[in-house]
Amino acid sequence: MTISRIFQGIFAVLAMILFVGPVYAAPKIPCSTAKLIVPWKAGGGTHVLFSIYEKTIAGLNVSPKLKVVTVSGQGGNKGAKEAAKAKPDGCTLFAIHQSAFTSHLNGRIKFHYDAFDPVALLTDTPDIIGASAKAPWDNYKDFQKGVLASPKTVATGATFGSTSQFTWLLLERKTGMKFKFVPFDGTRQRMTALLSGAITLGGLNVASGRKYIESGELKAYAIAAEKRDPALPNLPTLKEMGVDMTFSLKRGIVAPKGTPKDVINHWAQILKKASEDSGLLKQMKAKGTGIDWVGPADYQKWIDSSFAEFKTIADEMGWGK
Repeated sequence: MTISRIFQGIFAVLAMILFVGPVYAAPKIPCSTAKLIVPWKAGGGTHVLFSIYEKTIAGLNVSPKLKVVTVSGQGGNKGAKEAAKAKPDGCTLFAIHQSAFTSHLNGRIKFHYDAFDPVALLTDTPDIIGASAKAPWDNYKDFQKGVLASPKTVATGATFGSTSQFTWLLLERKTGMKFKFVPFDGTRQRMTALLSGAITLGGLNVASGRKYIESGELKAYAIAAEKRDPALPNLPTLKEMGVDMTFSLKRGIVAPKGTPKDVINHWAQILKKASEDSGLLKQMKAKGTGIDWVGPADYQKWIDSSFAEFKTIADEMGWGK
């Protein structure tokens, strides 16, 4: 073989690598279908959204597949405990959102995200500052003025020490408003009270509140998002109202601590591919939920900054003492 032929062969291989990219060797994960533990009841928001991911991944040319398994109880902590002690081999994943912070800061569980390795942050469901149709204010400016004038008198529904209360606590810090919190066990009870006028204020989101807002059965003053939601284009953001605040329920997937990095990255890429699927995006839009895939490193940065914010408010409120 001539030297020129050898060089031609080398150049051909280099060109193929540059065009196709390096060959990706998938890590060895000892299961054909991994378990995704959702720590709340079937039919709830987290179960519904991750079931869409399960079905989407089933149709992709990837392995392993994903199976959603609900392990409810203890406000999400039962499932968290099971996931945290699972073998870190890529066959068990855990669906999580900021309730992990509130449960930990309230002393209900010894760990939060720190018992896991982040895989991917996925969904974004912004909170809406909602009100009963009987509320005396028709816009955000009047609402803020009214609450400032009568601190700790306006009945505001929330599950104490949860993400549903955190929105209002954060709004208090940002504006100086003070609310009179009324406890509820869950979203359904709070929504019933809001619709009946038993409470004046309560958190909403696009999925749960849109039909009531459009029908006039509930009022909405602002959405705690970076930009307006296309489903409610006339609803301003808090930032438009002069309040530098955003708050969304951000759901993601984590793995037991010690899961190998190549396995973490493998799952992150599977979830990224699923997050780009047009069918999934259409279904999520119908649920009033945005998709914003964030990989492991930046997910960890979000966890660190978010925990610091939650801890500041928890310390002010005396949670866990």
